[in-house]
Amino acid sequence: MSNTWKIYILALVSFLVGTSEYVISGILDTISDTMGISVTSAGQLVTIFSFVYAIFTPILMALTAKVERQKLLVTALGIFVLGNVLSFVLPGYELFVAARIIMALGAGMVVVTALDIAAKIAAPGKQASAIATVVMGFTASLIIGVPLGRIVASEFGWRSVFGLLALAGLLAMVVLYFAIPRIKGDAPVPLSKQLAFLKNGNVSLGLGITFFWLGGYSIAYTYISPYLLDVAGLNEGMLSGVLLAFGIASLVGSKFGGFSTDKWGVFPTLTWGMLLHVAALLLLSITVAFTNSWLPIVGILVLWSFAAWSSGPTQQLNLVRIEPNYSGIMLSLNQSMMQLSMAAGAGIGGIMIDQVSLSSITWIGMIGVILAIVAVFMLKLRMSAGKQGAPARSVQ
Repeated sequence: MSNTWKIYILALVSFLVGTSEYVISGILDTISDTMGISVTSAGQLVTIFSFVYAIFTPILMALTAKVERQKLLVTALGIFVLGNVLSFVLPGYELFVAARIIMALGAGMVVVTALDIAAKIAAPGKQASAIATVVMGFTASLIIGVPLGRIVASEFGWRSVFGLLALAGLLAMVVLYFAIPRIKGDAPVPLSKQLAFLKNGNVSLGLGITFFWLGGYSIAYTYISPYLLDVAGLNEGMLSGVLLAFGIASLVGSKFGGFSTDKWGVFPTLTWGMLLHVAALLLLSITVAFTNSWLPIVGILVLWSFAAWSSGPTQQLNLVRIEPNYSGIMLSLNQSMMQLSMAAGAGIGGIMIDQVSLSSITWIGMIGVILAIVAVFMLKLRMSAGKQGAPARSVQ
């Protein structure tokens, strides 16, 4: 088997992990109804998963830095499979929360290790492309995994989604064991060294952009299913198709963000993408309030997804160029911040639903993205000031 195919296998594994994280948003109303819990309580399943992923992944990766990579990947995937099996068989909300914690512990190690292996087995000069392929698997879970999960949940019950993920994970463990070469671990990077970068003002602002951009997005997206059903008035039969269109738009937006960054630069792409993000949430709020027609609502949802994910690849590059000699640490910190922002967004969205209304989540999400735009301008000013006297390296 060629290394190219091995990288695609790693991307499929990343797809499984991404589906386990994102699918909750697609079946939130079903979980709420069958468990007899509020939509807010169901939404905290996203908060818990993302928080555990963000906090424990860098710690576990530091502790297992010297472990042979193939062994670590198969073991981490085993933990992930266990979490899915428990989600499938255990009754009750509290036990489901415990299963989500186990799932998140495995998921974080799976993704980071898969990225590490992909970079090491890629052909010379193709490391970035290999990493992008694995990341694409994670993104594809939003496009395919969430609507597919909705369809499976409608036909067989929402727990069957996790049963299928467990079976797919077991098959992947066997394939990985035989397909992935044995690769030595790395010298560990102490957590203290990773956290020391947070003292750098540019790094803190860069991570702040991620926090507010993705946090604002997560406030609304976590509760997208009940929002579309109860506030926008879409029917159950349409929801899977709408989620699929939403996912496809995220892929197109991500691709466009990469193109735009290459052509026009980081700051113009981030600024215009986030302004469009805010405009889409504003239009969605107004349209839902004044019309019952599904067509404009779906059109605005596609615009929202496109705008939101156009910032994804741009923000990755933004963090790397702040500290180009420590790109691995920057990407790791950004991954943790992405998960923390999703946890915070789901938590804040739940509070707003309880205290205000379900329709308020788009307005509050808008505020988060506006704060991200402010952070973009502050970072641009800092970097421009730092590069005065070096006109050959202008800030874009």
